[in-house]
Amino acid sequence: MPGFIDEFMKNYGSETSKQLASTLGIKKNIARQLIPQIAPLILGGLKKQKDEQGGAPRVDHILNKYGSASVLENIGGLFAKKSKDKKADPQLGGLLGKSGVQATDMLTNQFKLDKNIATKIIPMLAPLILGALTQKRDTGGQGSSGIASLLDQDGDGSILDDVGGFLLKNLAGSKSGGAGNLVGSLLGGLFGKKR
Repeated sequence: MPGFIDEFMKNYGSETSKQLASTLGIKKNIARQLIPQIAPLILGGLKKQKDEQGGAPRVDHILNKYGSASVLENIGGLFAKKSKDKKADPQLGGLLGKSGVQATDMLTNQFKLDKNIATKIIPMLAPLILGALTQKRDTGGQGSSGIASLLDQDGDGSILDDVGGFLLKNLAGSKSGGAGNLVGSLLGGLFGKKR
């Protein structure tokens, strides 16, 4: 999964940061820091759906319904449309649940963002993450089982260790200091105490 996030940042990070900053009126360097914090939550939500709601076919269903790769061709258009949503849902339906709300609160405090702006960030980034996963599934030769295994790379049933190294690498020494721990605790909350 860290490979997926690195790949996403390499291919779409610059354009996503630019468009997110422009649409929401925030600094580009803040927008760039948001992506690797939100991506693991969305991937974690998918993993929970896979584990609790029907395996790889459930991941396929979510990607087919919400993960159009076409959004990657017009990121600005997607963000313009999403920014007009009167009622942004950081829970992404049941995908993130309360962890989505907690993540929004975290972003508000950590980056000193207006709550109304922070509430829009997860719903704006989620289609891009899901779109990139769909593209990887459909063109990367991995198929559904490859995406399902990507959600837990070492096969231990936990997504936390799969993203932990990535988060620490990218957030250590940054002004967002404890962000890795915050995202880790949110992922822990997403999965509850179940082992």
